[in-house]
Amino acid sequence: MRRSERLGELLKVDIAEVVGFELVDPRLQSVIVTDVQVSENLRDAKVFVLVEGNDNEIKEAMKGLQRAATFVRQQVAMNQSLRYVPHLHFIRDMAEENASRVGEILEDLSIKGEFQERNEQGEGEK
Repeated sequence: MRRSERLGELLKVDIAEVVGFELVDPRLQSVIVTDVQVSENLRDAKVFVLVEGNDNEIKEAMKGLQRAATFVRQQVAMNQSLRYVPHLHFIRDMAEENASRVGEILEDLSIKGEFQERNEQGEGEK
């Protein structure tokens, strides 16, 4: 495992703890840290977060995270004995949302019977 990957895992745990327990902003109650990717030079980190709510609540949560980025970085620096803590860039993780949309589309197709018909046709051709 490369150094940037190890640092990413370490940061993920610390950032999740700070965001979950030390930030008192009510906009951030539904935020879950899913992944952290650190650049090769260890200067920047993309923090992927899952945010629940409607579009307005998600926008407000992301604004709150951007405003709290310096505080989160300072807290992580105090918790770890790192010479340098990367700058944090919060990014909305949409992987789960995309997966659920694909699931809904497949379910809708199977209800209409289109998915099963195509499956049966594909099996007969083999």
